[in-house]
Amino acid sequence: MLAFDQLRDPAQIKIANMGKTMMLDKGLGLNAVDDLIATAGDYISFAKFGWGTAATMSRELIQAKTAKYREAGIMPYPGGTLLEVALQHDKLTEFLTEAKDLGFTGIEVSDGSTTVDAHTRAEAIKAARDAGFKVLSEVGKKDPTLDHELTVEQRIASINADLRNGADYVILEAREAGKNIGIYDKDGNIVQSELDALAANGITQVIFEAPLKPQQVALILQFGSHVNLGNIAHDEVTALETLRRGLRGDTVGKV
Repeated sequence: MLAFDQLRDPAQIKIANMGKTMMLDKGLGLNAVDDLIATAGDYISFAKFGWGTAATMSRELIQAKTAKYREAGIMPYPGGTLLEVALQHDKLTEFLTEAKDLGFTGIEVSDGSTTVDAHTRAEAIKAARDAGFKVLSEVGKKDPTLDHELTVEQRIASINADLRNGADYVILEAREAGKNIGIYDKDGNIVQSELDALAANGITQVIFEAPLKPQQVALILQFGSHVNLGNIAHDEVTALETLRRGLRGDTVGKV
């Protein structure tokens, strides 16, 4: 039973119907993971070991961390940058084998830092699924100049292609800063025309990277508490949950 549970509106959306939250783990230690799970584990769907951070730690530490996440019902997965490096070295099979041995249950397929042709991307998604992983793909480039070259129609086409090829969710790139990339302008504000076009294509299997509070608020107010949000800092997970539940000034009485 939650504290102050008597204040909950019986008609409030249940936790099971809340949107997915992808939390960014940039190198948490085991004690920090324990604390995070104790305070916010119920609100995290995915734990992303950001970009290539998983390759800077011992196998034993990664295995211990992924075990804690799995036990808490959270899906751990390595950042897509590692898979891109594996593809550059023609070592996808070895990468998937190592990811499995390390206890990851998800794989991210992206081309944010490199160039991956459509056929190779599709094959990577299928290979990860065949290996027993859940797959999250990511659409967008990490270099703002390159990302700006992508039209909303191209993003939609990539989303649909990834889902057809077996991705479980597609992440919209916004990086850790959430500015001047994807659906956000240089100040981090949503470009509404692009968001509306993407939403018209369907958002059930889309995860919006939204590292900034105003972005989280705007997306929740537009789509409701069930919107999927990603790149949430580990110490902002609980704050996001209060937004989803209408327990913060920005969303009280609005969700």
